[in-house]
Amino acid sequence: MAFVILEACQSEKAAECVSVCPVDCIVEGPDQFYIDPDVCIDCAACKAVCPVDAIEEEYDLSPDQEIFLQRAEEFFANR
Repeated sequence: MAFVILEACQSEKAAECVSVCPVDCIVEGPDQFYIDPDVCIDCAACKAVCPVDAIEEEYDLSPDQEIFLQRAEEFFANR
């Protein structure tokens, strides 16, 4: 299980999530921040501090939001 950063981050990129992540699984990409789904420990610290509510749990994504999980997986696969 992992958290996923959604579209609202694209215009914000505030980065509070990066500083609170205990496992350093959040990385800045060219268009937004991404959470590595293989490293995330599902602690929810990032979700609590996101100023634009851009972070959701993987299993709570709507079908149209699932693209953001795929984008995160692709981002980390290509690193």
